[in-house]
Amino acid sequence: MERRSFLRGAVIGTSAAAFGGSLWGGTALAAPAQPGAGPYGALGPADANGIQLPAGFSSRVIARSSQTVTGTSYTWHSAPDGGACFADGTGWIYVSNSEINPGGGASAVKFNSSGAITGAYRILSNTRQNCAGGRTPWNTWLSCEEVSLGYVYETDPYGVNAAVRRDALGRFKHEAAAADPVRRAIYLTEDETDGCFYRFLPTTWGNLSSGTLQVLKAGTATSGTFTWQTVPDPDGSPTTTRNQVSGAKRFNGGEGCHYANDTVWFTTKGDNRVWQVDLAAGTYELAYDDSLVVGGGAPLTGVDNVTGSSSGDLFVAEDGGNMEICIITPDDVVAPFLRITGQSGSEITGPAFSPDGTRLYFSSQRGTSGSSSGGITYEVTGPFRA
Repeated sequence: MERRSFLRGAVIGTSAAAFGGSLWGGTALAAPAQPGAGPYGALGPADANGIQLPAGFSSRVIARSSQTVTGTSYTWHSAPDGGACFADGTGWIYVSNSEINPGGGASAVKFNSSGAITGAYRILSNTRQNCAGGRTPWNTWLSCEEVSLGYVYETDPYGVNAAVRRDALGRFKHEAAAADPVRRAIYLTEDETDGCFYRFLPTTWGNLSSGTLQVLKAGTATSGTFTWQTVPDPDGSPTTTRNQVSGAKRFNGGEGCHYANDTVWFTTKGDNRVWQVDLAAGTYELAYDDSLVVGGGAPLTGVDNVTGSSSGDLFVAEDGGNMEICIITPDDVVAPFLRITGQSGSEITGPAFSPDGTRLYFSSQRGTSGSSSGGITYEVTGPFRA
């Protein structure tokens, strides 16, 4: 992904002048070929799985909560949430958290080179409300507990090594994680209305057993410069981590987090924003804010999990909204990429691309039933932009 600066409140087919050209630098937004369509075109009618997709794309169901995964004897977990993909020889693995409490944990599905399912298994058990997380450059999955004084667990997607609790990453209401191999840091979001944005600096890169937890410090503006300050007591007791450093910047409900090329993006569900942190420049700004869309009709609402593609596009899953995964392109087009129909009591979770970028995995956490035991995990294939 290339580093870029999105326009706040960008909306497809609308020029920056509509927001007050001087505020946005007078730059025109890229207009799609059809109103309401992004770079992949308009969404078609719902397919047999109830998913609306652009032309050329198709979906299939990978797993259903409380049912055995096709071709295996493994029963898929309830409330599938954050996920990631890992290369596995000529095939790959999709890992998915379970956001239930107690129980939680995470599972994995294995695919061969043609995309056929070859196995499924548990990689983490007996934890609490594992929401999002993040993959590491050394091919482990960080599974985060979204509970007060929650932990981060480092898990093995290949099912060989036992999961390890990583206390040094701090105890708070963890949401997502993203690894930065350049600065050798792990970024962490916090799902609190007055939450913070953190980074963890391991003593040794590739070993998360010890290190330094820091919090982002900045003013109250929506853009500016920032610094990092060490959290004195990552254990979060008796004083919570977010209240230990004076001047720590507050974010309203931190959710998904994604790193690429000196930039980290994360979402905040309380104010429906996507934030962009330029790590090389030491600045932060809004990448998207639906409240700034003139006349309403924002294309992206209920921001949650986020991932990126090799083309530089961000794919943001909605918790609610229109049950869409929306795309934000490098040229500031914001539009739905897909929509799940008939599941208004659910949310979309865990978007992640296969290693070759041709398949997108995600879940509807509660499916058509609206219950955590009714989750559905999908795969979408098609001509994704390289």
